[in-house]
Amino acid sequence: MDFPAFPDAPPLLTPEEKKELSQPSCSISRYKAILEEKTAAYDDLFHALYPIEKLVKGLAAVYDEALQAAWTAKGLAQESNMSLLAVGGYGRSELHPKSDIDLLILLDDNASPESEKIESFITFLWDINLDVGHSVRTVTQCTEMAAHDITIITNLIESRTLIGPDDLLANLKLNIDVDHMWDGHTFYKAKIAEQKHRHAKYQNTAYNLEPNLKECPGGLRDMQVIDWVAKRHLHTHRLSALIDKNFLSEDEYIQLKGAVGHLWRIRWALHMIAGRKEDRLLFDHQRTLSKVFGFEDDDLKRNVERFMQGYYQSVAAIQQLNDLLLQHFEESFLLIDEEDTIEIINERFQICNGQLEATSPSLFQDTPSAMLEMYVLRGNNEKIRSIRANTMRQLRDSLDLVDDEFRTNPQNTDFFLDIISSRYRLTSTLRSMKHIGLLGRYLPEFGAIIGQMQHDLFHIYTVDAHTLQLVENLRRLWLPESKQKFPISTQAMRHIPKPELLYIAGLYHDIAKGRGGDHSELGCVDAQAFCERHRLPKRDTDLVVWLVRNHLFMSVTAQRKDISDPEVIWEFASYVKDQEHLDYLFILTVADINATNPTMWNSWRASLMRQLYLETKRALRRGLDYPIDADMQSDEHKQRALEIIIERNVDIMDAENVWNKIEEEYFIRSNGEEIAWNTEAILRHRPSEKPLVAISPLGGRNFSGASKVFIYTKNNKHLFAVTATLFEQLGFTILDAKISNTTDNYTLDSFVVMDINDNETSLHLDKERITFIRETLTEQLDNPSLYESVIQRYTPRILKIFNSPATAHFVSQPEEVWSAIEVTAPDRPGLLALIGQLFMNQNIMLHKAKIATLGERVEDTFYVTEEDGRLITDPERMNTICTLLKEKIDRFSQAMD
Repeated sequence: MDFPAFPDAPPLLTPEEKKELSQPSCSISRYKAILEEKTAAYDDLFHALYPIEKLVKGLAAVYDEALQAAWTAKGLAQESNMSLLAVGGYGRSELHPKSDIDLLILLDDNASPESEKIESFITFLWDINLDVGHSVRTVTQCTEMAAHDITIITNLIESRTLIGPDDLLANLKLNIDVDHMWDGHTFYKAKIAEQKHRHAKYQNTAYNLEPNLKECPGGLRDMQVIDWVAKRHLHTHRLSALIDKNFLSEDEYIQLKGAVGHLWRIRWALHMIAGRKEDRLLFDHQRTLSKVFGFEDDDLKRNVERFMQGYYQSVAAIQQLNDLLLQHFEESFLLIDEEDTIEIINERFQICNGQLEATSPSLFQDTPSAMLEMYVLRGNNEKIRSIRANTMRQLRDSLDLVDDEFRTNPQNTDFFLDIISSRYRLTSTLRSMKHIGLLGRYLPEFGAIIGQMQHDLFHIYTVDAHTLQLVENLRRLWLPESKQKFPISTQAMRHIPKPELLYIAGLYHDIAKGRGGDHSELGCVDAQAFCERHRLPKRDTDLVVWLVRNHLFMSVTAQRKDISDPEVIWEFASYVKDQEHLDYLFILTVADINATNPTMWNSWRASLMRQLYLETKRALRRGLDYPIDADMQSDEHKQRALEIIIERNVDIMDAENVWNKIEEEYFIRSNGEEIAWNTEAILRHRPSEKPLVAISPLGGRNFSGASKVFIYTKNNKHLFAVTATLFEQLGFTILDAKISNTTDNYTLDSFVVMDINDNETSLHLDKERITFIRETLTEQLDNPSLYESVIQRYTPRILKIFNSPATAHFVSQPEEVWSAIEVTAPDRPGLLALIGQLFMNQNIMLHKAKIATLGERVEDTFYVTEEDGRLITDPERMNTICTLLKEKIDRFSQAMD
């Protein structure tokens, strides 16, 4: 293979160009042309695989020369008491194509600069399209500000003079030296606090699906933290100096440089693709980047996954070395003056000043099982704050001893079960084991999902990060603060006999992702093998395997089936069989949903899960041989509604007169509280042509976000299409819909809606909005022509990336009261309104809708009849409806994009 012949150094400005740019007469367009030409040359070298470090340094040098020339052209070069400094990342002589250029104009304390010249210089830089951040300060001002601001002192540590007297910066660096401010201890603590805060903004994981390659854990900023602390405390000027000071090994340095170089190449390409400063690896950029980095198979999704796995490997390496080095720094800087307090645990381990350490430098080579024993000790001893850096290094260097013999050793399997049953810090222990590489070695099936993407919007983490987040969610259910948000889950958690079985099921629930096929079924094989290798009793093994196989069953039932139907509840209860299985599955499901995406758990999903759990619990108590039928459920709901309206002094006869006109299905599928609320609203409503619109929070005070909207009006086939369009216009998404009719041609429509942009604000809190909804609904129902065109709201950027053909088909129901159509389609604003209009045009009556938005797609079920109430059973008619749905949705999705 022929490799390109690279120049020894990337191109800088020629002497002629420097001379030209230094002239006051040089035009803005000429500056732009030269810089664009140089940047394009650097981009060509990038595509030719020129070493990225030379490109980053070289581009910074090009802009150094351009800024020096501009400074001279603006008449500032002759100023003897003023310097132009590069600070921040640019101060490190690192520059990517669209990075910020941070400048400091440093003045002598006695300087009287010509502000017009400085303003002209900065304006000129903006005019030539440089993204410049600047400040103008004296040496004293910089000193005073640096003493109180960690960001300023950090930027100044990395400052360098571009042009002007060198002694100004020299004096400043003397003033801000470690002997005068921010001693090594204080600076270290401040940077650690800063890093913890930054990591928390990204959920403390490097494995987000749209990560920020600069700010996320394991990103470029983590490497810079190492550099900053070393510069401040060890007075090093290059990372390689840490090798001489025994903080880094040669191999670690090579690994770190390789990982940083990889992220630099991604960042350079990202700036080229975006045409601006961009550090977020957004889905649409990932697709283009995968091609830039040579992944060009026909399978686009696989290309993205392979590219992102390379990214995750690099951030994992940086994160691991960041953890090790900062731990090493802490031991060297903060604890060096402490008198050692040593507590011997056993012949292999001791606690030194709260840190666990091996008693022998060859412990893990001599006793490989100690690698797991160490984490058992950490998880069961509250005194252990951390593990010493040298012990972690020793463990990492011994990982090749974790082989099949190690994995089947009964002592090791017992140790791992002890870890799973840890009293303290289970999640942080598993994360530490993952970061150092032990977890993926001990469980190769888990190692296979590290960095495994889930190319959808339902999940925002990689499979491994999602899995450990699920385990953390399970552990949090033991905390008192979880009771308010998860009252049923926390109660159920305290009743299950073996929580460790939940943790094992959590580890294995998505273990087969990325292999193709049904990951739930494939995961059962791995879960079974794990349980047998760890010698779990058959009953426990069966439960873990059952949970892995069915971990999606409860959420699918709650979100996609009609759980107000007694038959659905009986079928679900028959499958679950007993309270123990129900509790385990419920807890696992709640933890799983909350680990996919923080926005997925809202008041609507919470209410669905609560309803399914409580109704199933009730069915199990009653006995599966005695299922509740529809009539019995209707009577129970009516009885509960009567109790409520009696308490509120509503006349029973008036209520029953209202009820006598409503079809029985309404009482089967509406609980007592809802029936009472609807009845009171109808009785208070004055007879008129205007519809009744009532708003209520979903589930009372404990559930914010979703709201119930009740409409009572003359029957009209336009109603659902109008209402769906209106909610789209108002920025609401419909989560659930129920339509019931009366004998006097009225309709009772109940909608559950949520603000698209705010999951926490309930509609009922906004009286002006309620008034507007009522007035607009009246107008729209009286003037159907006003909504013939579905509202064309902007489609969010992230939804445009995911587009797949719609599907539509009729499905059979336990009790065929209505015909059911399942529709799967890309999520687009206005979709539900479009479907409502199609039903209207096809003379289809909608009785109920089950809306499920799963990331980038919707999976909705519509319960319908012909306009006269007949079931839709004719195959030709069914095919026509489904074909029309698919065609209209596909055209609509493409038009919205």
